[in-house]
Amino acid sequence: MNHSMIRYVLGAVLCFESVFLCLPMLIGFICGEKSAISFLICAAISMALGILMVIRKPKRYDFYATEGFVSVSVSWIALSIFGALPFWISKEIPHLEDALFEAISGFTTTGASILNDVEALSKCCLFWRSFTHWIGGMGVLVFVLAVFPLRGGNVMFLMKAESPGPSVEKLVPRVKNTALILYGVYTALTVCEIVSLLIAGMRPFDAVNIGLATAGTGGFGVLNSSAGAYSSAQQVIITVFMILFGVNFNVYYLILVRRFKDVWHCEEVKAYLAIILASGLLIAYDVRHFFPGPLDALKHSFFQVASIITTTGFSTTDFDKWPSFSCSILVLLMFCGACAGSTGGGMKVSRIIIMVKTAVKEIFTIKHPHGVKTIKVDGRVVENETIRSVNTFVVIYALLFAGSVLLISLDNFDFTTNFTAVAATINNIGPGLSLVGPTGNFSQFSAFSKIVLMFDMLAGRLELLPMIVLFSPLVWSKNR
Repeated sequence: MNHSMIRYVLGAVLCFESVFLCLPMLIGFICGEKSAISFLICAAISMALGILMVIRKPKRYDFYATEGFVSVSVSWIALSIFGALPFWISKEIPHLEDALFEAISGFTTTGASILNDVEALSKCCLFWRSFTHWIGGMGVLVFVLAVFPLRGGNVMFLMKAESPGPSVEKLVPRVKNTALILYGVYTALTVCEIVSLLIAGMRPFDAVNIGLATAGTGGFGVLNSSAGAYSSAQQVIITVFMILFGVNFNVYYLILVRRFKDVWHCEEVKAYLAIILASGLLIAYDVRHFFPGPLDALKHSFFQVASIITTTGFSTTDFDKWPSFSCSILVLLMFCGACAGSTGGGMKVSRIIIMVKTAVKEIFTIKHPHGVKTIKVDGRVVENETIRSVNTFVVIYALLFAGSVLLISLDNFDFTTNFTAVAATINNIGPGLSLVGPTGNFSQFSAFSKIVLMFDMLAGRLELLPMIVLFSPLVWSKNR
């Protein structure tokens, strides 16, 4: 394994995190908040360590799948640790495991919180929570690829290890240009949402934080009511942008280059929008008696559907009190997730499409043993390697999910709490049901359970394998 290259990538990430930490520091100083000092300290330490790691160039620039997976997982762990320190040093989150939980939840765009009173935090800490969503949404390594002079044959493995979905393709020949395009679209959509919220009358601080959190499909709010206190127009704007950020970003590139025919034939986006429409209408009918009129029912149901399927995690109402049918749909949407190549979590619609078509193919094979049937998505044959990776993902996902539910059950909470807590963290959603519903939080879990859930958040954000390989002796063996 090329340890020097991994060290170099980690150093680059720490340097950029130092720059990121300066933004909440400036907000803190402007607002006269003592917590700004904690961001200054962490930024200085992060920059010093980062420079020490990048000042020595790698001995060689070989970069393959193993290095990509290890670099990404180690970078995200380091990113979370340094992101947690300002909360802990400032004593705004006094316990280190809680500060780490909040930071990991932020960077992985989960939005699960241990805070009972969000509004008690300083403005710089509130901004940092939302900003971690924006940093983690597109991926910090994608940002590094866009602006840092990484070279060597296969840095594409970094993007593959960090990007969500069964496969990652370059939009243009150079990886750096691909990363720049992705971040360009990401930033443009973020600015559009913030401006739209400002026009709709939202306070500037709230608009910026909500825009950053929506872009990363994270869900950290600045109010205890999440999005419930905002106007109907503002909630509709958030709903629209949650759905937009759940779309595969490749689609936006195709729109930019006017390849509208390819956009029209995108099966994943069609399925994604169809699921949202069907779920929203079914829930709206089921909860119609909970609201004064059908428009209110539609607004809240589509907001919650968009929030859960994109794994954003905002809420406008306590959906834990909705009928069982509606709650069941929301739980299924937790597993479904958004499109591959978006900022959303979950299993991804593309994987579900491939799994359904694989099942159809197997049924066809039983009836026609000598028949030949290929699996196609968007008119292109799905390679066996992609099908194998989907099957591997599902197996690891199921084992990790079952193991996590078993481990946190030691805290003796009810099954609904345990099941949806794991579903909410491994799928990077945020709220679950029962004790971890939209009006609850994760503070009641033990330190051990929080560690399990933190691992689930990281594993879910990084598509499982980058975190799993850290525990493989073969990866660290010198004679592999």
